[in-house]
Parts: sequence; structure tokens; C-alpha cells
Amino acid sequence: MSEPSQQERIIVADDHPVFRDGLCRIAQRVFPQAEILEAGDMDEVLSLARGGKAPRLFMLDLLFPGQSPHAISALRQEFQRSSIVIVSMVDNRELIDEVMASGADGFIGKATPPEEIAESLLAVCAGEFVMALGPSGVPDFAENRHLLEQLTPRQQDVLRLVVRGLSNKEIARELDISPFTVRIHVSSLLRTLDVSTRAAAAGIGAKAGLV
Repeated sequence: MSEPSQQERIIVADDHPVFRDGLCRIAQRVFPQAEILEAGDMDEVLSLARGGKAPRLFMLDLLFPGQSPHAISALRQEFQRSSIVIVSMVDNRELIDEVMASGADGFIGKATPPEEIAESLLAVCAGEFVMALGPSGVPDFAENRHLLEQLTPRQQDVLRLVVRGLSNKEIARELDISPFTVRIHVSSLLRTLDVSTRAAAAGIGAKAGLV
């Protein structure tokens, strides 16, 4: 008789207890069967992560003790099957790109409404690449082509392949660039198109005829 599977674990790390508690409540609502673990610095994150079954999801602030793009990269290498989501007030474009290139699966701004945070967490755990920087509208059909014109030629190349359903690794091979560079382009085009997910970006590209 096989042993029952271990409870899924989610680690929420932020050095502000009030905000950390709010994220824990959102995570518990989205994943009611999961064990939610709290950490105030990266040492605690690693101790918790290594103390049992690999976490299903890490929800990490970007500015707390021990945190950095390098730390995210190391976390990604050690926990390759876990989802990593950064939840932060940081709005520096270069830093966000560096974080995404380091291996994060999603970036959520702290101004994002709780309902959208919940949707973003579900999307990431379903394999989506998410960029949710706050309240935003969905562009209508008439705006799609204008939005695409704001992308760089390389970002349009990447989006064209996203529309075709290629993964980051497949796009990297197709364009002869690294998967990390692909991550940077994808995060940048999500911001430019003002959408939260890769699927939404693909929808805009497809409606605008980018195939």
C-alpha cells in the first residue's frame, strides 16, 4: 500500500509582517489544502524549503535580507520544479528584467488587487509566465496593432513565436539567443502590451495578425 502524498507547501517571504500575513491569506484562499509557511529573510526561506517536500510555490518580496537576483537564480537551480513569484513595490524596469531572467516565473506589484494576485498565482502554477504590475485594462481590437508598433523588432520576433505556442527554450533555439534573454524580452513585451500573462500577449499578437 502506497504512502499518502505529502501536503503541498507554499513559502511566503516578506520582512513586513502585516503584508506577509495578507499574502498568506491570499495563498491559503487560492490553495486551501496547502501548508503556508512564513519567512522574514532568505535564510529562513532556504531552511523551510529544505526542511521537507519541495515547495509548490515561493512568494517572495524583492527587498528583504538575503534577497537578490543572484539568490533567485540559486533558488531556481535548487528547486527547479517549484514556481517562483516575486511580489514587490519595485518598479525599476532593468531590475525587474534581471529578476525575471534569473528564473522567476512571475512578478506581481504590491498595488495589484487581491483578486488579480490570486488569478496570477493560479496562472503561474498552471505554467503561465505572469507580469502583473497593478490595475490595468485589456486593450481592445483597435489598439492591438498600435501596441505592437511599440515593441522592438526583437520583441515582435519573440511575440510571434509566443503566438505559435513555442516555449522559452524553443524560442531561444529559433532565434539563437539564450533562454534568459528570452525571459527579458517576454517580461518587457508584457509590460509594453499592458497585460499580465503570456497567453494574453499571444491573444493580442494573434488578433493583430502577428503570425
